Amino acid sequence: MKIFIAGHKGLVGSALAREAQLNNYDILTRDRSELDLCKRSEVIDFMKEHQPNWVLIAAAKVGGIYANNTYPADFLLENLKIQNNLIEASYEAKIDKLLFLGSSCIFPKITPQPMDEKAILTGPLEKTNEAYSIAKISGIKLCNAYNKQYGTDFLCVMPSNLYGINDNYHPENAHALPMLIRRIHEAKEKGAKDVIVWGDGTPKREFMFADDLAEACFHLIKCCKASDLEDEFINIGTGKDVTIAELVETIKEIVGFEGKTFYDTSKPNGTPKKLLNVAKINSLGWKSKTSLKDGISKTYQDFLNNKKLRM
Repeated sequence: MKIFIAGHKGLVGSALAREAQLNNYDILTRDRSELDLCKRSEVIDFMKEHQPNWVLIAAAKVGGIYANNTYPADFLLENLKIQNNLIEASYEAKIDKLLFLGSSCIFPKITPQPMDEKAILTGPLEKTNEAYSIAKISGIKLCNAYNKQYGTDFLCVMPSNLYGINDNYHPENAHALPMLIRRIHEAKEKGAKDVIVWGDGTPKREFMFADDLAEACFHLIKCCKASDLEDEFINIGTGKDVTIAELVETIKEIVGFEGKTFYDTSKPNGTPKKLLNVAKINSLGWKSKTSLKDGISKTYQDFLNNKKLRM
């Protein structure tokens, strides 16, 4: 079994690669210097030449609130190019299965909790990440259009907020959890008496260790076909959420920072609550295993062990 993992160096892609290795699959990867996923002809030629059995799309331009809000054109255009090229090339190469990874930001800003798969496109999106959300929604719709028109087996999954080994800790473009790890770690190193956190600490988020997502993806690929699923995608998460304030205190405990926390309420909170309804993936025999505290401990150790992550 040959599996092409697009985006294998990122947080999700590297977790998928580790899970594939555990299952003894033949892994096919290319970095950006070898294959430009934004160039249609390159992607189609690559897929036809190597003929993978499965294609897992973890490649994407990603970032936190600041990056999404500052570079919306980049987030929309680059993500559309990457996913459209991979999905079209997978069809042209007649691959057996494709898995497209979306994001829980596809749901409307105000959505009944926990968020059911049917809630997509039932209301306005969160403005700060609207461009990224629209790209991911387009990917879901394209996969389902191919399934409907050509009978392909293109699965779509919507993970909750992810973190873990090989995360991105960029000082401006990182997501909330790794950004907080970096900020609190640096406050400890400097001997600071406090740390500043964006927003007021009240938004609630569901955080899942990326290796749990990878396990869920392979479980789903092996047990399901796209035609078996009632909805256009399936949620993958822990079924539990915490406030940002609770998350901050957990990270402070793990990092060993005893200073105070100040919340900068001039900065945006984002969506007030994002918790996925995971009843369907649970009914298929999978549940998340890694607790938030254990996952953050593993992530922080990886952060400490890899100086390049802190650049």
